[in-house]
Amino acid sequence: MIRNLIRGIITLLVGAFGFYLSYLFLRLNLLQSLGWNISPVWTYAAMVVLFAVIGFLIAPVSIRSFLSLMRWIDSRLTRVPTHDLMSGAVGGIIGLIISSLFSNSFRDIQFFGPILAVLLSILLGYLGLTIGMKRKEDVVGFLSFLPKFRGDKAEKTDKNKETKVDAPIERVNYKILDTSVIIDGRIADIVKTGFVEGVLLIPGFVLEELRHIADSSDLLKRNRGRRGLDILNQISKETAIKVHIHEQDFDDINEVDSKLVRLGQVLGSPLLTNDYNLNKVAELQGVKVLNINELANALKPIVLPGEEMLVQVMKEGKEPGQGVAYLDDGTMIVVDTGRRFMGQNVTVLVTSVLQTAAGRMIFAKPKSVLEKKPMGLRTIDEVNAIG
Repeated sequence: MIRNLIRGIITLLVGAFGFYLSYLFLRLNLLQSLGWNISPVWTYAAMVVLFAVIGFLIAPVSIRSFLSLMRWIDSRLTRVPTHDLMSGAVGGIIGLIISSLFSNSFRDIQFFGPILAVLLSILLGYLGLTIGMKRKEDVVGFLSFLPKFRGDKAEKTDKNKETKVDAPIERVNYKILDTSVIIDGRIADIVKTGFVEGVLLIPGFVLEELRHIADSSDLLKRNRGRRGLDILNQISKETAIKVHIHEQDFDDINEVDSKLVRLGQVLGSPLLTNDYNLNKVAELQGVKVLNINELANALKPIVLPGEEMLVQVMKEGKEPGQGVAYLDDGTMIVVDTGRRFMGQNVTVLVTSVLQTAAGRMIFAKPKSVLEKKPMGLRTIDEVNAIG
């Protein structure tokens, strides 16, 4: 309905432009100079109908182009700092005011006077906009003169009263959640501990992706999506931290990860994720990332070579004779000559610890095997030297 109304308005405007052109042609006797003896009535009718048909045909393309232009402008303006927008707006307004003063001198010029006035307004408005953005420090300083004056006066009054007033401007501390960290579920337990401060921000396009996953025909994907929605409900109901839904979207970007990076740039807020690829892309583009996996690795207990621990050998290792055990946090322990102890609890001595990108690995040897060796090998160097 609205598109049809706009199409009708465009048709009328283009038809009115045809009427204005026919008026110019008749006033300047252009048709008579070409040898066309057409009555004024037919000239007006033909031009209006012709341009109205043209306007009716080009209206859909014009509407789509205008909407695309608005989306492009919106995506660019969201990345422009507020001070630049304020100073540019002030400069543009001053330029338009100056152009309106000069436009009065063009009223006496027939036919081309309005066109010159419009061109002058565009030129001076753009000039004021660019100058205002380039000299934003001066413009913002001028605009903040009055508040500073009032602030100084209030400060002097407070000094006379021997009372200091401090009212800092608080900035909202957002943490942007991505799809992977919501589905993972550990964020709910982390939030309950109180280590996460500020406001958890859930972008609307992330909720939409979760909904698509929850409606998937694949059983595993459907369960993961529903788990993510349950985690969000749990966080919003069972924790004291605030959860906000952010509806801003970026229509010029298709991928959700790219939208998350753009949102982090716009808000200046970190991303909460456990996606390795998103982590690297966000860091390359200057967006802070809080990775849940890195937090989990940092919280794992520190084990030093030479320490004893009681573990249960669960399965065989890759090398002959090796056994594999696990700590409570999932850290893998490779037990040399531990295959014989499969399914048993055994005391082992740590020989070395290897930290990788995937996590931490611990290498150990059974204590009972070491005690059977001659000379009672006990030192770390001797333990490491045992083949």
